[in-house]
Amino acid sequence: MAISRRFPARLTVSLALALATSLTLAACGGHGDEKDKKDGASRQTVSATTATSVALPRTVVASGTVSAWEEVPVGAETGGLTATTLYVDEGSYVRQGQPLVQMNDVLLRAQVRQQQAAVQTAEANVARDDAALARAQELKTRGFLSQASLDTALANQRASAAGLASAQAALAETQTRLSQATIRAPVSGLIISRSVTKGQIISAGTELFRMVRDGRLELDAQVPETELPLIQAGQSAAVTSSQAGSTTGTVRIVTPEVDPQTRLGLARISLAPGSALKPGMFARAAIEAGARPATVVPTDAVLYRSNKSGVFVLNADSSVRFVPVTVLSRRDDQTSVEGLNAGVRVVVAGAGFLNEGDKVTVAAPRAAAAITCGRACTVSRSQPAFASTAVAFSTVAPMSCSFQSRNTWAPDAFSSRASPMPSEANSCSPTL
Repeated sequence: MAISRRFPARLTVSLALALATSLTLAACGGHGDEKDKKDGASRQTVSATTATSVALPRTVVASGTVSAWEEVPVGAETGGLTATTLYVDEGSYVRQGQPLVQMNDVLLRAQVRQQQAAVQTAEANVARDDAALARAQELKTRGFLSQASLDTALANQRASAAGLASAQAALAETQTRLSQATIRAPVSGLIISRSVTKGQIISAGTELFRMVRDGRLELDAQVPETELPLIQAGQSAAVTSSQAGSTTGTVRIVTPEVDPQTRLGLARISLAPGSALKPGMFARAAIEAGARPATVVPTDAVLYRSNKSGVFVLNADSSVRFVPVTVLSRRDDQTSVEGLNAGVRVVVAGAGFLNEGDKVTVAAPRAAAAITCGRACTVSRSQPAFASTAVAFSTVAPMSCSFQSRNTWAPDAFSSRASPMPSEANSCSPTL
């Protein structure tokens, strides 16, 4: 063949590939079909809409660690006694004043009886000396007793009264120690740890149990500083954990400080009682922050460039510029964003084929309804292909293209513009 004699096989293959790609691009419409006769620049025909501001429910997602609302350590106030009976174990819910541990109190009970007898003796001495003082005062009044004798009687009465007070104080001390031999729950709550065993000699101040007051648990949720102003006490939250399922909660307090390293604040969420969550577990909370004004654009208008989400905004001169935005929430048809003012016009259909500064033609309302992010096309079988000794192309197969918005883009090999990457809903395949 004439072509094979003049051109090397490699060059022939390259020309064939170039022609096939050109046919595909021409049919799929990589760029606009209209030409601006004045400046000679190609214009993409697009559809546009106006970004609106609406009140949307905001949900702030935060995660953290489950902790006790208030942990209460329980220890022994008196020491040197042996634990004889354990009434509760870990996981038990106890009431305030309920016995937890009984220690050996035989010696203390004996001391109580001894001191009760001492109190009785002191009371008898007081009664005797009171009577003696009364007689001495009567005799002194009649002149039959000296002042010295009266003073002695008064001193004896005061000494016996002091002896009674001392005996009563010693008895009260021993009785208190006896009551402390039975360790009771200081508050109502859940026993989460136990560190005492039967037969153990307990020292004063040793922690024996640790309780969660009222069984109340909290989630210490870490919230980004940008969303921290949205969180307020009293807001409801849905709390989930992969280990313990889900429960509900209420924001109790939002701490007034932010970690300078992580830029995270802390929201303490009180969890509903009866959940399977345990202190130390990891959980995630979806906090209902109420309705907040947000800028809403069509979901198809949002795309990604350099791993940044954004939209193309129309300028007054029909050019476009890429404006980065933060996606707050996404639905099938509408997406709420941050970083875009309401009232500006954004490109919807055709945004994926644009670059910064491109000039576009905005379709009329009726025409815009027919524009989609993808186009269907068919390349005729009548287009011949080149052949060579290395590779033979008989025909170019018809192409059926359907591009849907995917927010995933890759540079086109034949232009500086971005082209959509093929995917399940964004493909261009031959039709045989």
